Amino acid sequence: MLKFFSEEIDFKLPFPLKTSKWIKTISKSEGYDLGDLNYIFCSDEYLLEINKQYLDHDYYTDIITFDNSEEEGKIEGDIYVSVDRVKENAEEFGADFETEMRRVLIHGLLHLMDYTDTSDELKTQMRAKEDECLLFF
Repeated sequence: MLKFFSEEIDFKLPFPLKTSKWIKTISKSEGYDLGDLNYIFCSDEYLLEINKQYLDHDYYTDIITFDNSEEEGKIEGDIYVSVDRVKENAEEFGADFETEMRRVLIHGLLHLMDYTDTSDELKTQMRAKEDECLLFF
């Protein structure tokens, strides 16, 4: 089951039903079953505290993904998204907010499907996959 929440902020995801269908379609096209997946929208400060507490990182980020799956090929997790950071990134990259939000949402999903961005080459591959996924929205 796919759910959207907000934590300590008032945020409603634009087009939640269309977004849910899109995420489910991407999951299925990659050969994954979608289990319990939660997107939690929050502020920079809220996500910074999660980053410090669970990852021992003291910096702002747009997304943190926690993989809760116990079965191969099944997606389950919690994806925290800083709405503040997404807004700032949209301005910085000259994108509209909704497109940048979709990019971040799919970025977290790709992490749960074993895509990684730990090197320049892998970042390039992940960005290309994000671009491909955005075409299907």
